[in-house]
Amino acid sequence: MRLHVAEWGDGDRYALLVHGLFSDANSWHRLGPALAERGYHVLAPELRGHGRSPRGRYSPHDWAMDLIDTVRIRPHVAIGHSLGGLALGMVAEVLEPATAVYLDPAWRMSADQDRSLGAVWSSWLAWTDVQQLRDHLGARWPEIDVRLRWASMWRADPAVVPGLAAGCGYDLSPERASMPSLVLAADPSGFIPPDHAADLRRRGLRVETVTGTGHSLFREDFPRFFGRLDTWLREHA
Repeated sequence: MRLHVAEWGDGDRYALLVHGLFSDANSWHRLGPALAERGYHVLAPELRGHGRSPRGRYSPHDWAMDLIDTVRIRPHVAIGHSLGGLALGMVAEVLEPATAVYLDPAWRMSADQDRSLGAVWSSWLAWTDVQQLRDHLGARWPEIDVRLRWASMWRADPAVVPGLAAGCGYDLSPERASMPSLVLAADPSGFIPPDHAADLRRRGLRVETVTGTGHSLFREDFPRFFGRLDTWLREHA
C-alpha cells in the first residue's frame, strides 16, 4: 500500500520519520523542520489506518511492508516511534538507512501485556473531552502536542488497535543491527525492560534510557532528545 507522505526540506540527504499508534505526520511538527534546517529532505509517511493514508487490513507485517512500498530512496537516517519503531525495525535491512533510531519501539509484548494495552487503547476511543487525554498524558506533554494527538487519534481507524494488540503477544525484535542503531527507551519503559535491553545490546544495538521521560520522549523533552539525536547523527549518518 502506498502511504500519504508529509515532507519538510529539500536537501540531498533523506530522513525518514515513522510515527506511532493513533498519531500521524503532525507528531513530527518539531523534528521535521529541525532536520530540514540541518539539510535533510524529511519524509514522514502516515501508516495505514492513520492520518490521510488508506485503510485496510492491520498487522505489524502490513505496516512494515507499506514502508517498503512507499519509501523508494535510501534514507541517511530512519527514526521510528513505538508502532513506527516496530514497523521500521522489521524492514530496516531492506530500506538500508545509514543509521536507525528507535524511540521506545513496541517490538515485543507478552500476551498479558498485549491484552491489557489493547483494552486501554480501546478505552481511549470512548473519551469525549481533550482533558481526559491531557490527564492521562500528564504535565510533561506540551499543550500543542496534546492537541495534535487528540486530533490524530480521531483521524485513525479504531481497527488499528486489534491490528497491533491481537491479544496473543509477539516478539518481532530485530535479530541483529545491520547498521548503527540507537534505541532511546523511556524511564521506565514498558516496551524495553532491562532484560529486553540487554538482549538488544547483544544483538548489536545501542540502548539508552532517557531518564525522567515517558513513552513519547521526543514530545516531552524535545531539546534533550534532539541534542542526543544530533550527536548521534554527527557520529553515524
